Amino acid sequence: QLRFVESGGGSVQPGGSLTLSCVIAGISLDDYAIGWFRVAPEKEHWGNSEREGVSCASRDGLVDYSASVQGRFTFSKDNNKNTVYLQMDKLRPRDTALYYCAAEKAPTGWCGLRPSAWGYWGRGILVTVSS
Repeated sequence: QLRFVESGGGSVQPGGSLTLSCVIAGISLDDYAIGWFRVAPEKEHWGNSEREGVSCASRDGLVDYSASVQGRFTFSKDNNKNTVYLQMDKLRPRDTALYYCAAEKAPTGWCGLRPSAWGYWGRGILVTVSS
């Protein structure tokens, strides 16, 4: 059974940086694609379909980003620690959201930013960007 431990959220001023971490127990990252998704806090209970794909990585390390974060966010992972990271730079107020880590057992080369493609989800962590 997968267990997610997300950390690193908090409040930051516009232009600042945060790094989110997600430890995933119960799987090998060699076998799973991993994604980061987000949803506005007021939509927390609207369901997975409302979540915006931010970034994802295939099991063999191919990374994709949404246009809204390309060039500002960086996905990385440490398979030995079963941990994935999302480095977020040049944060904007519109980046304020609950951020979720997701996993899906997938073939090499696959990751996708549609939330419906993902079966395993963390509980989410809040990032607030405000002056």
